[in-house]
Amino acid sequence: MSKIAFIFPGQGAQYVGMGKEIAMEHKSAQDIFEKANESLGFDIKKMCFEGPEEELVKTEYTQPAILTTSIAILSVIQQNGIEADITAGLSLGEYSALVYAGALKFEDAVKLVNKRGKYMQEAVPLGKGNMAAIIGLDRKEVDSIIKEAQDVGTVEGANYNCPGQIVISGEINAVEKACELAKEKGAKKAVLLPVSAPFHCSLLKPAGERLSEKMESLNIGSLQRKVISNVTGDYIANEKDIKDLLIKQVSKSVLWQDSIELMLDGGYDTFIEIGPGKTLTAFTKKTARKLKKKVKCYNVENTKTLNKLLTELG
Repeated sequence: MSKIAFIFPGQGAQYVGMGKEIAMEHKSAQDIFEKANESLGFDIKKMCFEGPEEELVKTEYTQPAILTTSIAILSVIQQNGIEADITAGLSLGEYSALVYAGALKFEDAVKLVNKRGKYMQEAVPLGKGNMAAIIGLDRKEVDSIIKEAQDVGTVEGANYNCPGQIVISGEINAVEKACELAKEKGAKKAVLLPVSAPFHCSLLKPAGERLSEKMESLNIGSLQRKVISNVTGDYIANEKDIKDLLIKQVSKSVLWQDSIELMLDGGYDTFIEIGPGKTLTAFTKKTARKLKKKVKCYNVENTKTLNKLLTELG
């Protein structure tokens, strides 16, 4: 019997047209988009389905757009009787995981990530921070590079995605120095990313503080499924930790590789990525390969990928 895990994508996976096909064919998905419009007070559905792209890529819109698309697709998967008892999401995707697990109401989550995006964008002036992907070095090597580059400014590990792929974040000159050092140490690639702010580093602490004010009145429901936190790379032990973890998550490293390893160690062998793109599917396969574990991975973002899942698992 396969053990299923649901995983949810984060920012960067968005594209114009996401969710449209499934929403046109499934009322439950259409209803989620309508609910998002109502909660937000603007037409996020139109932005997902039709763009324009220059609006969709603004962090304050990207975040609710991806969350809505993921939960809309999730509703169809659940309607077809496919469930998981464990879930995780990359950065923003953690909110989708918490909605699935019953800890957050969708209406609350979509409003919260709209604010989260806005606060993250506003925390660091444009042109002050950057992020870069370092490919082909292990965690130890990247961490020593980060340490060395901190001489010129703030730079930290932002996303530990999978073996050989780590994203760093911080002030532009320090990030650039780390990239130079990475190339000297034999990295296959060290490339600056087209992002609008240095996410998941201490420069984003003010965004976390602003988010915490919004969370004061937030109702957290009881966890119906196991959720792995980005901040700890471990199970969330108690509902009362959720707000604190989400606040920290804005300015702390995302331990994604650790999260997948924990699931693999727990015997999970079937991973379903729900929402736009298939980035997490690639990360999962790489991590499983390193641990010599066999996995089946699905990404569900349109009718074709949904039908494949339902044919094989439904």
